Amino acid sequence: MLTGRKIGLIAMITPVWFLTVYLVMSSRRPEYSHLTKAISELGSLDAPNLWVWNILGYILPGLAVALLGIGLKRELSGLGKRSVVPTMALTASGLFMAFSGIFPGDFVNRSSLTMILHTIGSLGSFVIFLIAGFGLPPVFRSWPSWHWVAWPSLVLVIASIVTGFLRTGQAPGLGQRLGFACFFLWIGLVGFALYRANNRTDATSS
Repeated sequence: MLTGRKIGLIAMITPVWFLTVYLVMSSRRPEYSHLTKAISELGSLDAPNLWVWNILGYILPGLAVALLGIGLKRELSGLGKRSVVPTMALTASGLFMAFSGIFPGDFVNRSSLTMILHTIGSLGSFVIFLIAGFGLPPVFRSWPSWHWVAWPSLVLVIASIVTGFLRTGQAPGLGQRLGFACFFLWIGLVGFALYRANNRTDATSS
């Protein structure tokens, strides 16, 4: 069984991992625009090396997010039932993200089954993340070693919503990337909180 400390470390690495894969994959496509193209287009049906992106950019990060949800559920179990729904929502959000990577987007035929399933995974991941994002801060505030992360995590959730209003005009891709940045910064922040809490526990027990 992975310890909370290791799960926290994985979550901290996940944003760096995603950014690295994104920059490498996008740099291999000179025609790819960060301002106008969707991130999913790196793994669309007509994209070169689509499975490299979908596995490394969606499936693995999604599983890491799901693992963070499991780690938080275990860590916050002492707070009772109120921690169950948001931590399970975070796990589900990660699984939906991984699900979106299994079905590449079809940006030529947006009514195709694979595009519909990809969209369900992408939108479902974000919507369910909001349940975790708004549900966890009250839980964090009631736990002494976690109260410091309540407000920063909430700000990132709100910012992820605000970025949605930037997905119009001549640079719709900018809003999506800012939204992803808020999401992964949240994952890294909460992962650090989990790592920090278990680091203190280990130091105390020793």
